[in-house]
Amino acid sequence: MLVVALLVGLALAMAYPQLPDVSDLSDYRPKLSMRVYSVEGTQIGEFGEERRNLTPFKDIPKVMKDAVLAIEDARFYQHGGVDYIGLLRASLANLGRAKSQGASTITMQVARNVYLSSEKTFTRKIYEILLTTKLEHMLSKDQIFEIYLNQIYLGNRAYGFAAASEAYFGKPLKNISIAEAAMLAGLPKAPSAYNPIANPKRARSRQLYIIERMEENGFISKAEAVAAKQEELKIRTAASSLNTHAEYVAEMARQLMFAQYGPEIYTRGLNVYTTIRASDQQAAYFALRRGIMDYERRQHYRGPEKFITLPSTPAEQEDAIDDALIEQGDKGDLLAAVVLEASPKKVRAVRQNSEVLEITGEGLQPVQSGLSDKAPPNIRLRPGALIRVTKTAKGAWEITQLPEVEGAFVSVDPRDGAIHALVGGFDFDKNKFNHVTQAWRQPGSSFKPFIYSAALEKGFTPATVVNDAPLFFDASVTGGQPWEPKNYDGTFEGPMTLRKGLAKSKNMISIRLLQAVGAQNAQQWITHFGFEADKHPPYLTMALGAGSVTPMQMATGYSVFANGGYRVNPYLISKVTDQTGKVLSEFTPPELDESVRGIDARNAFVMTSLLQEVTRSGTAARAQATLKRPDVYGKTGTTNDSMDAWFAGFQPTLTAVTWIGYDTPRKLGDRETGGGLSLPVWISYMQHALQNVPITEPAPPAGLTHEGGEWFYSEYSRGGGVSSLGLESKSAPSELPANDEKKRILDLFKN
Repeated sequence: MLVVALLVGLALAMAYPQLPDVSDLSDYRPKLSMRVYSVEGTQIGEFGEERRNLTPFKDIPKVMKDAVLAIEDARFYQHGGVDYIGLLRASLANLGRAKSQGASTITMQVARNVYLSSEKTFTRKIYEILLTTKLEHMLSKDQIFEIYLNQIYLGNRAYGFAAASEAYFGKPLKNISIAEAAMLAGLPKAPSAYNPIANPKRARSRQLYIIERMEENGFISKAEAVAAKQEELKIRTAASSLNTHAEYVAEMARQLMFAQYGPEIYTRGLNVYTTIRASDQQAAYFALRRGIMDYERRQHYRGPEKFITLPSTPAEQEDAIDDALIEQGDKGDLLAAVVLEASPKKVRAVRQNSEVLEITGEGLQPVQSGLSDKAPPNIRLRPGALIRVTKTAKGAWEITQLPEVEGAFVSVDPRDGAIHALVGGFDFDKNKFNHVTQAWRQPGSSFKPFIYSAALEKGFTPATVVNDAPLFFDASVTGGQPWEPKNYDGTFEGPMTLRKGLAKSKNMISIRLLQAVGAQNAQQWITHFGFEADKHPPYLTMALGAGSVTPMQMATGYSVFANGGYRVNPYLISKVTDQTGKVLSEFTPPELDESVRGIDARNAFVMTSLLQEVTRSGTAARAQATLKRPDVYGKTGTTNDSMDAWFAGFQPTLTAVTWIGYDTPRKLGDRETGGGLSLPVWISYMQHALQNVPITEPAPPAGLTHEGGEWFYSEYSRGGGVSSLGLESKSAPSELPANDEKKRILDLFKN
């Protein structure tokens, strides 16, 4: 025995110097993820190797400490770090090839989690005991316990009890109850087995046992134990977490931070504060999603996403269905389900956790072609078909399908460039391509206001009469093929004012304007709004929006009209702090002064007046009619063959742009337009965003004259500007009473 003791002592003496240095634990700094927040402080994203909220020991509630002590190490404050009786019991169990879970103290778990592997070998156990002794000598009990409470892995990517409280209950640790603390305290033993989301029954069983242990150890009274056992917990599901639906925003913030700080953003614990308004973001997400799904309901049914073989035995069938549903995943409110039974009048389908749905009546309308006996095999609904279901406004189930069409929405404060909402696509999990910033598309008629703006600087006025008549251009003019443009409806209405031409989105008017201004002059002019000249070749097709823009660029361009002519740069991040709250960087947008002016204030005012006509009587008349306010301005846009549908518009405090189209451009449909597809999305968002925002119409700047109900640059009033274009006579018409447009045109024809 003496020889054995000497050998053990020698082994320990040799092993002790090889132990890792634990002095750094006295200043415990674990890996902390980067968190992204909205203006209000709502978390909208998190990036890092480990989700963790580093919480000082004094801020961890007593009920959480008691729950952990009750189940993990009730004698933690009495022993010296190693429970020798428990260790002997575990050693005997190992000799008998059995497993024991009661030997490790809290200090031993800290030693293992921070420095050692989890393998069960005699050598590792020796190192664990030695390291435990070293920790007990160098750190106080509270320091060791603090490390444990912040370091331990608790499933759902959560490290530490503060992160777990957020992950499982959606609430800060300081607010948890006895029942919730007991549920969390059960996780260290086996985070996956006792996960309340994945295994609610096993988690509940362990929670009840821990409540009993808390009572036995005198941490809670019998009455408190009874109440805790009866408390109904509200477990936070994946669908309810981070429900601002700001995945594209969070990813943008991650990219910006990575460019500035590099890989350390995943471990440094940065807090990134964005300009996003959480409620506006939700409104934008649901508005775009609803708009796309309304379009999708008008499309033919493309069939189930896949088919699975349903085993004959119930247990095997349940496993096969669960595997398929997990693989496909829910896409927001479009839930995955597997068909069990299908007929033209009723479909029975099953969701996760064996939830059976019955869809009948109107809920089958979108998939009638798939319920027909004549439906092709790849379209037909049958047992084993994986489908999408969603709840209707009436609360009934409806079978639908994942849309192929995509969309984008962005809103910006035109006064400083702060991004208030951004949705880069229908669903981030389905398509991570950010269409707001990355999708270069033809803007169509939504680009016409920038051509009109250029024309105002060349003497044109809202009262200038332009002929809406057929045009033909050969290849030398267009830079490509011969071109005979037409209006959307294929008709021509003859002479009309610029105001009416923009309101009715007449292509011939826009082309004649560009022809008069000069394509190269217009190409240079649009750079004042933030557009790239090389994306808009100087040909007459530019008048119809044949160049390339992103939705973010369109928001920037329309903001120049909204704010009186100033160029603002959209920005997303307002402040970055470290985990202690120390400000690392902060952004203050520049003042709107002459140094950032893009166009003359008069130009912006007159264009705002023209764009108000579009929302009052033109292709976007639904905007003012629905919102019931005059201070909304904008322009619809539909590209050639209806491949892109746009609406870009603003209120003096908010600019917003909607785009809908296919990633690989193809026709949306002959009757699909910006006014029918994208405008409703814009209106839906503005109904929310403009609540309690007073009506604000811009005041006319100096240098303008109001005559006959129309605005003119002072130097172009009383017939001083271009009176007409595309007519045989170029003479200015006589002054007419306000709104007497027909008489003006008749007089021109007489002349």
